[in-house]
Amino acid sequence: MASEDKEKNNQASATDAQTSDPASATLESLVWKELRECYDPEIPVNIVELGLIYAMRSEPLPSGGHRVEVLMTVTSPACGMSEILRTDADTRIRKLPGVAEVEVAITFDPPWSPELMSDDARMILDL
Repeated sequence: MASEDKEKNNQASATDAQTSDPASATLESLVWKELRECYDPEIPVNIVELGLIYAMRSEPLPSGGHRVEVLMTVTSPACGMSEILRTDADTRIRKLPGVAEVEVAITFDPPWSPELMSDDARMILDL
């Protein structure tokens, strides 16, 4: 029983070390920077300030490098730019050092609304 407890503690410590990985924090900062370079050509505000990014996370892979996952939306399900924006985000993230896998997924749940925009975005768009 004591060896089982020791093994569980070792696994928990390894998990804690992964979640506090400085490389992950630095990579996440770089990912956000790249996402702020993605623009819908019809709107002069980046996808982060528009509130199109619902979630982003990075986790180290056992084989090395990191997996980056982004969950995003677009302003309307009828938006013709959705695949272009998704591909742009994916391409920008893939070029970052230390990124081994990328998944950029689009969702419409919850639907986007102007309330998701930053104050700066509202000011730029006169809203």
